[in-house]
Amino acid sequence: MRPMRLDMAGFTVFRDETTVDFTDADFFALIGPTGSGKSTVLDAICFALYGMVPRWGGARGLANALAPSATEARVRLVFESGGARYVATRVVRRDGRGNVKTSNAGLQLMPAGFDVTKLDTGLSPDDLGEVVAGTPAEMEQAVLEAVGLPYEQFTSCVVLPQGQFADFLHAKPATRQQILVNLLGLGVYEDVQKKATARAAQAEARLEAVDQVLAGLTGVDDEALAEADARVDRMVGLAAAVAEAVPELAAARVTAREAAAALTALDDELTVLTGVRAPGGVTAVARAVTAARADAEAAATAVSLAEEREDKLRGELAAAGDESALLLQLRAYDDRDRLSGEADTVRATVRAATDEHAAAVAALAAARVVAERADAELEAAFRAHEEAKATDLAVSLRVHLHAGAACPVCEQPVAEVPAVPADSAVAAATAAGKAARAATKAAQTTVQERDTAARELERLLVQARARQEQMETRLAELDGQLTGAAEPAVLRRELAEHARLRRALEEAATAVRAGRETARQARAGVDAAEERLRAAWRAFDTARDGLARFGPPATERDDVAAAWAALTGWASTEADRRRAERAGRAAAVAEAESVADGVQRAIAGIFAAADVPVGDDPVHAATVAVERADADRRRLHERREQAGTLREQRTGHEREAQVARALAGHLRANNFERWLLAEALDLLVDGASGILRELSSGQYELVHDKGEFVVVDHHDAGLRRGVRTLSGGETFQASLALALALSEQLAGMSTTAASLESIVLDEGFGTLDAATLDTVAATLENLAARGDRMVGVVTHVPALAERIPVRFEVRKDARSARVERTGR
Repeated sequence: MRPMRLDMAGFTVFRDETTVDFTDADFFALIGPTGSGKSTVLDAICFALYGMVPRWGGARGLANALAPSATEARVRLVFESGGARYVATRVVRRDGRGNVKTSNAGLQLMPAGFDVTKLDTGLSPDDLGEVVAGTPAEMEQAVLEAVGLPYEQFTSCVVLPQGQFADFLHAKPATRQQILVNLLGLGVYEDVQKKATARAAQAEARLEAVDQVLAGLTGVDDEALAEADARVDRMVGLAAAVAEAVPELAAARVTAREAAAALTALDDELTVLTGVRAPGGVTAVARAVTAARADAEAAATAVSLAEEREDKLRGELAAAGDESALLLQLRAYDDRDRLSGEADTVRATVRAATDEHAAAVAALAAARVVAERADAELEAAFRAHEEAKATDLAVSLRVHLHAGAACPVCEQPVAEVPAVPADSAVAAATAAGKAARAATKAAQTTVQERDTAARELERLLVQARARQEQMETRLAELDGQLTGAAEPAVLRRELAEHARLRRALEEAATAVRAGRETARQARAGVDAAEERLRAAWRAFDTARDGLARFGPPATERDDVAAAWAALTGWASTEADRRRAERAGRAAAVAEAESVADGVQRAIAGIFAAADVPVGDDPVHAATVAVERADADRRRLHERREQAGTLREQRTGHEREAQVARALAGHLRANNFERWLLAEALDLLVDGASGILRELSSGQYELVHDKGEFVVVDHHDAGLRRGVRTLSGGETFQASLALALALSEQLAGMSTTAASLESIVLDEGFGTLDAATLDTVAATLENLAARGDRMVGVVTHVPALAERIPVRFEVRKDARSARVERTGR
């Protein structure tokens, strides 16, 4: 598994959207201050794939994914594995009650050659490729198939989290053995043991089922087969005997059927001949036809007379003149009389309206005179008010004057001060002005009202004159229309004559319709009577046709009653003759049936001797007996073959049960798993020892003794000592050696299709001295230079970071952490 791009938003310290592009970072370092979020980048990779982070203590620490006060965290990882490119997405949300749950998780297989930079263009999830997993429950198996490693192996071989780096080195043998079982997938052999036990139980169950079926397959020996062959031979003989007897039985039955048919035919003829009867009322049919024809002729004559009267009245009505013209003239007389009276009324109205309009115009003129006078009075009152204000001003100056003083206006000495009036002239002038203004307003209101009244009277006068002109015009038109017309009394007499002729014509038309209905009914009576006569002849013809095979005598077609009498007499004679023949034919039927019964009894004896039911069809019964005997023999052969097959199956099931039980027994003893673990541990220690020699400049090797790790110190005469005696730097070297060996060799040892294309180390490089750090850096450089995997480290040691070509610097402020790529 090789990460290509990591997108985070709201994930722990990365509150804002953050992207880390690993596309061309074959050897990189995550650098930054302690607590800035370097390890969180690795947490996001683990979380996107497995939904867990080592530092959180499993899936229960899901709430740690959310940044402080955030309600949603999103992580998306694009990675390559086994030549294919995938995108894994997980979304975590906090609901209203504070519960944190995974709301969305998915894995998609991206199209070949997909450019990951297109993710910045706002592609929807549907554009990212085929959906491999769409729910959190589907993700576990889908990621396992894509990456090839479960969570525990991934965090031990690909992303090595901080604080767990030396766990494998210091683990107890039993714990280390379980870790190897998990890493190598050796638990599959326990599954194989369980499946072998289950398969043995299934084989034993099938063996028991076969034994039960074999126990039920009895009576399949050679004696039973010989008896089946003998029964088939007996049934074949039965069929041959029946084949010889059946033709004789058939001939006897044919003779009996022919005799019975002759008797039945004679009885049928008797039934037909004795059933010939003349229908009732045949004699009255002809008389009914004659009477109906006479009634029809009388009705036709009455219709002709009624039609002649109708035509005569229609001619008289046409000669009486145009009734509508008479009505129009009479209506014109009425309209002229009515309009003459209305015209007089309108003329009077026009005269009255003219007088009222003249009075209104005069009243309007008088009102306007009064208004003009009121306006003049208002103007005089205004001037008086101005003069009064000047007088009051002069009076106000007198109060301060005394004889001999200078006048403040003209500055001349005052000889004598005039007396001061008792009342103010302005008050009287103001009252007079108010009265004049009220009179002016009242005069203007009167002018407006009288002007409105004069206009309304003028409008009514115009309407009255227009109505008068219309009536005068209509009266002139009516006078012209009535020029030369007859008097109204004459017109009324002519209209009365028209009405009389119309009533007479309607009565005549009613009589014609009634006569025609009577004639139609009479014709229907004729048709019905003639139809009854034809029906009588059809009945006769039907009866005679039914007797055609007996040769009835010829009949004249002039009298249906006589024809029926001749036919019934002949039928009675023929019936008597056939009654005399019936006794002989009945005796022939009895004799033929007796012969057939004898042959039937003989055949029944043949079946009884063979102990086979005869049934209704002897040939079919014999054929069925042969087929059943042959089928029983075939079933016996099949049962014998089935028993042989079951015996072979029993041998196979017994052998399968023994093999499965033996395999389960061997796997239950754990010998095979212990051998595999020992081999895996030998390979692992051998690879780690070589790496440790390189890291320690040949000082240390790693070996194991009964599952315990021991280092060999070549600088101290090959002294062996426990790994827990190593210093911090030495422990790091040994742990790194094991980690690299696990990463390199797990793909070959694991039962899963692991794709180990990257390794990321998150451990304290700061504990190493300069020389060891240089050796570690060189080892990592060599590992990255091989080009078969991405190598990444998390460190805050500048000396190590400077030797790594690609660096992702992680910084953190009060709001969010961010990642910036430096170096090449």
